[in-house]
Amino acid sequence: MNPSVTIIGAGLGGLTLARVLHVHGIAATVYEADPSPTARAQGGMLDIHVENGQLALRAAGLFEAFQGLILPGRQAMRMLDTDGTLLLDQPDNGTGGRPEVQRGELRQMLLDSLPAGTVQWGHKVSAVRGLGDGAHEVTLADGSTLTTRVLVGADGAWSQVRPLLSAATPLYSGMSYVETWLFDAVTRHPTSAALVGGGQVIVPSRHRTIAVHRERGDTLHTYVMLTRPQAWFAAIDFSDRATACARIAQEYPGWAAEITALITDSDTAPLCRPIFALPDEHRWERVPGVTLLGDAAHLTMPNGEGANLAMLDGAELGMALAACPDNLEAALTTYEQAMFTRSAEAAAEGAQLHALLASENPARAMIAMMQAHEGVA
Repeated sequence: MNPSVTIIGAGLGGLTLARVLHVHGIAATVYEADPSPTARAQGGMLDIHVENGQLALRAAGLFEAFQGLILPGRQAMRMLDTDGTLLLDQPDNGTGGRPEVQRGELRQMLLDSLPAGTVQWGHKVSAVRGLGDGAHEVTLADGSTLTTRVLVGADGAWSQVRPLLSAATPLYSGMSYVETWLFDAVTRHPTSAALVGGGQVIVPSRHRTIAVHRERGDTLHTYVMLTRPQAWFAAIDFSDRATACARIAQEYPGWAAEITALITDSDTAPLCRPIFALPDEHRWERVPGVTLLGDAAHLTMPNGEGANLAMLDGAELGMALAACPDNLEAALTTYEQAMFTRSAEAAAEGAQLHALLASENPARAMIAMMQAHEGVA
C-alpha cells in the first residue's frame, strides 16, 4: 500500500518531491507557512545543471515545460577587474549545460503540475514530535495537529523538522550578501546594461566580490558579497535606500564608477542577506519515518548548487519511496546514503570556491579553476 507523505515547506525541493510522488501515484501534502505563492519574492536567476537539477525535472516529467522557461543568452559570463578591465568574456553559444531560469517561474511550474490542494498555504509548523514506531505528530501554529508515517523536512535553513534528527544549527559564515536591483536597465541604466551584457558579470576581489545577473525584463540583479560581522550590517538602516547604498559602496574604494553604480543606482532599498551554513558533512543516524532535503539537510555557502541539489534530493527521495512502498525505512536509507555523499562533495567544492574569493588574487585563481574544469581559453 502506498504511503501518504507529509512535506514541510513548498520550496523547489519539497515541490519536486511532491511532483515525483504524484507521477508515481503516491499522495502527498505540502504544508507551507507563506499565505500564498506570491506572498514574498522568490529570488533571482538559477542555472539548472545537467547532472542534478535537470535530472530531477526529467524524473518529474517536466523537462519540456522547463525548457520553455529558459532565458536565452544568460549563460554568457564576463569577469572584470575592479578598474573595469575585461578579464574574461565567455559567450553563450547555446551548448552550455547550465541554462538560466527565474526561480519564481520554476517554482510556479512545479506548483501548476500538482493536483489542487496539494499545497496547504498559511500552515506554519510550530512543533514536531515523534510518537514511536515511525509515526510523527506535527503541530501547526493554529493549534491543530496531524499525524504522519513519512515526514519530510523541506523547510530550509531554520528547519523545524531537523531537531528530530540532528542537533546541528546553521552558523554565520562571516559573509553577507547585499542585493540591489536596476529595472529596465537598457533604457534607464544603459551604462550598467552595457557593462553586464547579455548574461552575468563577476568582479572578484578579496572579501568583497560583486556579481550581477541580467534577469527577465532587463532587470540587473546585483549580489554584493561582503565579509563583515553581522553587527556591522546591523548598524546600517537598509530601509533607507540612498544612505544604505552609499554606505555599502564605501567598502569599494578605488573601484570603477560604472561598477559601484550597480550599488548606488539601485531602484530599490538594498536587501541584506546574512549567509549561514551547516557543517560541511552534516549527517545523522537513521530515525524511522523522517528525513530532510535541501537546505534543511545540507545548507552551505552559496556555490550554484543549492537549488539543484534540493531538486535532486526531492526527485531521488520520491523515486526511492515509489520503489519501496512496503519498506519505508529501506527507501529512506537508500535516499540518505546517496544524499549525504553528494552534499558533502558539493560543500567541499563550495568551500574551495569561497577560499578562492578570499585569496590574494581571486580573479586569477577563478580563471585558472575555470580553465581546469571547463577548458576556458
